[in-house]
Amino acid sequence: MPIRLTLQEKEIAKRLAKIKESSGSHSPSPAMLAAVKGVTVKHDFCYLSNPYATDLFLKYARRDFKNVDTLRLLVEHYPSQNKSLAEKLVSMAGVSAKNIFVGNGATEIIHAVLANFVGVKLPQSRRSLTPTMTPAKILVPIPTFSPYLEFAPEGVTVVMHQLQKETNFQLDIHAFLSKVKKEKPDAVVLINPNNPDGGYVGLVEVQKILHVLRGTETVIVDESFIHFAGDTDGRRYRNADRRGFSPTESVTSLVRTYPNLIVVKSLSKDFGIAGLRLGYAVMSEKRVSALLEKGYLWNVSGFGEYFLNLLSRPDFLRAYEKNRMQAVGERDLFYTELSKIKELRVCPSRGNFFLVELLDGTTAHDLMVRLLVQYGIYIRPCGDKAGLNGEYVRVASRRKKENKLLVEILKKSLVY
Repeated sequence: MPIRLTLQEKEIAKRLAKIKESSGSHSPSPAMLAAVKGVTVKHDFCYLSNPYATDLFLKYARRDFKNVDTLRLLVEHYPSQNKSLAEKLVSMAGVSAKNIFVGNGATEIIHAVLANFVGVKLPQSRRSLTPTMTPAKILVPIPTFSPYLEFAPEGVTVVMHQLQKETNFQLDIHAFLSKVKKEKPDAVVLINPNNPDGGYVGLVEVQKILHVLRGTETVIVDESFIHFAGDTDGRRYRNADRRGFSPTESVTSLVRTYPNLIVVKSLSKDFGIAGLRLGYAVMSEKRVSALLEKGYLWNVSGFGEYFLNLLSRPDFLRAYEKNRMQAVGERDLFYTELSKIKELRVCPSRGNFFLVELLDGTTAHDLMVRLLVQYGIYIRPCGDKAGLNGEYVRVASRRKKENKLLVEILKKSLVY
């Protein structure tokens, strides 16, 4: 029997709708929802991060900032410039600092990349620093992270490649490359694992795609969730280095082979630091220089730099690796339990989230309101996601205890 909202819930739903409208295609933050009387977010299954990694960051921060003078220096002084911050990511990225652009979150990076490298012809010499606009196409598989559709520059044609529900929105490489051959886009996007469904393409397959697309002007591979893509025994995380951190199956090193490749990395999701707004991208030295010339000088805060310094500490990375493995294992257990609810169809995921179709006639919006009002549980309805036909929600994987709570409440709410 589908969920039907009470009169009180309907009134709250109207107020939530206004806040959602002001947020555009993104979900309102828990802080924004706090303005609605009757709404308190106790469990955030909407935004995506590793809570165990957040705990680790806070443990180090509490110890490092015990002396207020240390915190004062961080707040009072300017942080390092972008080039210096890139040096701090060399070991993790496995490339030269000249190939790294540090951003104020992955969303800023996506906007910078699309605005400067799609439909834009870079100057060939320093005598002419002004880029020129050219007609262009960008091909984006859908459903996807909306900024790849919304941030396309004016005059750029967005070609959407529909992923199929019947295969859980997994990328069909043959169909994808056939679409590329037909459309001849100037830029191609691949999110791996994909958001919102968590579909994953292995390293060998991605290498094949990059080889075929070597003549395409720009290929963007977004690896914001790749730290969750491995198995709990670490089989996908080969070549663990002496620090105890196991690099993932990233394609960052391939920028040397494919100068058209741009790899986007969010540090928010895997390290649980969304509030710090931090990410980076790996690309050709020429493209990094082009972005820095646009004025990205102090775009990362002192707190962001503090976190980047943590990434050079072996003890922090060893502890993080344990947190990562724990999050992956509990993600897999969460999938098993969610899949037992017959009113739901859960897509397998290599991210730290699941795309869930509601099968009993309940709307995604009504389920979101019911869980939020009655239980303080915040989930992501996906009615504004291009490429989804049906009632879908996206739920993040949180701590084991929280995941179990959500499963129990979904059973109580949906099963009669």
